[in-house]
Amino acid sequence: MVENTNNTSGGGNTGLAFIVGGIVVVLAIVAYFVFARGGAPETKDVNVDVNLPEVSAPAVPGTN
Repeated sequence: MVENTNNTSGGGNTGLAFIVGGIVVVLAIVAYFVFARGGAPETKDVNVDVNLPEVSAPAVPGTN
């Protein structure tokens, strides 16, 4: 008697295929926002004035 057993399992990598597919989709979305919108945003000239007026401490009572 001859037993012929063929064990073929082709669904073992289905989870890995979904993970790799998800990574490809995320990278495509990131690439769209980086390259389709002109890359880095334009630089703007921002001038901030941090010169504050002179402030004196109040007089301490009892030191006349």
